Amino acid sequence: MKNRWIRKTLGGLSFTSALFIFQACYGTPQDQEPDMHLEGKVVSRVSGLPVKGIRVTLDLLNQFDSTDENGNFTIYTQFANSYRLIFEDVDLTLNGYYLDHDTIVSGANDYAFINVLLDSK
Repeated sequence: MKNRWIRKTLGGLSFTSALFIFQACYGTPQDQEPDMHLEGKVVSRVSGLPVKGIRVTLDLLNQFDSTDENGNFTIYTQFANSYRLIFEDVDLTLNGYYLDHDTIVSGANDYAFINVLLDSK
């Protein structure tokens, strides 16, 4: 019984050691695709104040972020020539009522900053 337990323990340690050495020699897989950093600020067109709680969705990729108390959002995604961003007021009561808005962002850089003015309902 004791012999079998020692044998299984050593076998498990040998296997994990082999995996560790494999990773040390060959490394972990790296993302080879270029990425895009989209960020921006959402403000009210009427008051000029930042709007908190607006959902910013990157269309077709199901990626989204919500604006913080300063109206800022950030999305990292795969690089493309253009992106469609959709701005939706999902809480409706937290900060008033705002109309949905969408915009197309295009460019050849890996970074874009977008200022968005939302209209009240």
